[in-house]
Amino acid sequence: MLHELKDIISNAVINQKKGLKNVLATVVHLEGSSYRKPGVRMLISEDMKMTGAVSGGCVEAEVRRRAKPVFQDGKPKMMTYDGRHRLGCEGMLYILIEPFTVSEEFLEAFESSLELRQEIVIESRFKLEDMSTGDFGSSIHFKDGSVFSFNKTTGIEELKVFSQTLRPNLKLLIIGAEHDAVKLCQMSSILGWEVDIITSIKDPKELSDFQGAKSVTGSTPELIELDIDDETVVVLMTHNYARDLKYLLRLTEYQPKYLGILGSRKRRNQLQNDLLNYKEDLTEAFLETIYSPAGLDVGAITPEEIALSILSEILSVTRKTTPVSLRNLSGKIHA
Repeated sequence: MLHELKDIISNAVINQKKGLKNVLATVVHLEGSSYRKPGVRMLISEDMKMTGAVSGGCVEAEVRRRAKPVFQDGKPKMMTYDGRHRLGCEGMLYILIEPFTVSEEFLEAFESSLELRQEIVIESRFKLEDMSTGDFGSSIHFKDGSVFSFNKTTGIEELKVFSQTLRPNLKLLIIGAEHDAVKLCQMSSILGWEVDIITSIKDPKELSDFQGAKSVTGSTPELIELDIDDETVVVLMTHNYARDLKYLLRLTEYQPKYLGILGSRKRRNQLQNDLLNYKEDLTEAFLETIYSPAGLDVGAITPEEIALSILSEILSVTRKTTPVSLRNLSGKIHA
């Protein structure tokens, strides 16, 4: 996930300023099943502190032990971890361990890509051999064509390549500023989502009022400038019917992945009827994006539980899954 890579890079920069070397561990191949899949990464600093994880906790200590020679000789290495004889794991992990240095040029390109909400591609070269060394290493490819490699590779040696495309972090636009909006903001930021808040211009709030938010804007439905891309979801929670309707009319100009609206089914039906009266050319595709009452039926009562219910529904919609108890699945959890 892009937000995990962002945390890794941020901590790598902090370590470098302290004079500490960094090593990046990446799961590049998997045989069987595991807690997490290829593409997960963790950072290990020279003082043996870790950022991120490559599993549920059973692998990390071994990765840290195997990383020590990489700090010493600066050569990328492969390691395997056989979880087939351990409780909770059923697969063989192949992990690339490589020196990791963040340059000013790379940091500038990465931050620019985040701001422009562009996807990036990471490619890792490796062998399926435990503790092997060679022409290994990872490179990050940006949309503008620039490529940054963390380890010099000749490309002469024939190696396997793991390629991963990281989409921009999901952006959540919350329209409303009451207590439930604060909780939704806090919980979605934990997931690494980019959160923007729109509040009433008559009751403006500050960024400090919303932990984890990227921006807080006081405005009106008529004046607000919306920035909605393919990775944007919206939750409408002003607790004011007329204001919800006005914002809903503005949102018909866009096609968010998900549009959640608080309230009862009766309120939803009234909103849709009024919306159709004002917008006769409304498309079926837009109506399909509306989820109201917002959230999955998990018995939520408190603002925190309601936020969890809404976030769960957003995940199921954006990941195109049908919610079901995992104990009722007969096959693999992940396809």
